[in-house]
Amino acid sequence: MSNTELMPIGSFARRTGLTASALRFYADCGLLPPARVDPVTGYRYYSAGQVARAVRLRRLRELDMPLPAAGEALDAEPADAARLIDRHVARVLGDAAAVRRGAALLKASLTASLADGPGLPLALLKGPVLADAVEQVLTATARDPDLPVLGGLRLEAAPEAVTLTATDRYRLATRTLVPAEPASTTWAGTLDGDELRSAINDLRRSPVVRVEATTHGVRLRTPDREDRYCGLLAEEFPDHRGMLAALPETTTRVTVPKRPLLHALEEAEGPCVSLAVGGEGVRFLAAGDGPHGPLLPATVTGAELRISFELTTLHPAVSTAVGPDVMLDLRGPDLPVTVRSADHGDLTTLAMPVRPTP
Repeated sequence: MSNTELMPIGSFARRTGLTASALRFYADCGLLPPARVDPVTGYRYYSAGQVARAVRLRRLRELDMPLPAAGEALDAEPADAARLIDRHVARVLGDAAAVRRGAALLKASLTASLADGPGLPLALLKGPVLADAVEQVLTATARDPDLPVLGGLRLEAAPEAVTLTATDRYRLATRTLVPAEPASTTWAGTLDGDELRSAINDLRRSPVVRVEATTHGVRLRTPDREDRYCGLLAEEFPDHRGMLAALPETTTRVTVPKRPLLHALEEAEGPCVSLAVGGEGVRFLAAGDGPHGPLLPATVTGAELRISFELTTLHPAVSTAVGPDVMLDLRGPDLPVTVRSADHGDLTTLAMPVRPTP
């Protein structure tokens, strides 16, 4: 191959998105040696056939893949390379989850150091019930650096009930628990969602959990286990009570078996699902001129209606519902839908519809 068919290192760097220094490093590591090195000047030249390997190497390194693993993936067949990438991603996600858990525990310990003296008793709750409720409601949270309160859980305690609420602006989940020992006062605060997640396993293994308010958060006291602390978020929680109070009357009510509905959602193509609700049940509509999806038998009262949802909004709302049947209260194609169990009313989720896919 003549020098006129080769690229100097600067041109190759611009074409591949790698810096000249990175190319020299990868050449020294043996991952991407130049096609030719001028014996007199030492200038390095690369061929057009090396561009794809260089770009793939850059992308692997952008995933923080270590050099030995990146080299193995570069030289592997496509299917084997994909498995190596999946293995690396799983390791990174596992490390991130461990860091998140460790951060939550550290933050909780900092909160604990600020908790002076005994806390204000709020409620005595069954541990497994509280764990399930926290897990269900936290599905409606979101990670938004600009609005960290969307990652929190609102806890409202009154003598007769404890209410947990979360929202990501597209969903709102709320569950009410009846305490075994009610408090004599009321209290409300928004708790750090990550710290609550880290406490779920301990709560589930405890027969009872005593919830106490402290100056900077909530103490969760369990028999024979270390106390857990969840700090308060400073931001103001969205006015969910005002939104719930402003909801118009239900115009269509649907009761449908949960399992077939979840299966149909999981089989749906695309990020959006459109439903036709009528006398026979719930029909999944296809986008464009494609064939329609399944018809799910359901009990329907009220007006017929067509409505669309993002799959990531409707599926969690249905999956967390308690019991074999799900009840949907519809108010129109552009108004929030209430999703709840047909026979267990203490968990309720609001899901916002979207414009139908053309």
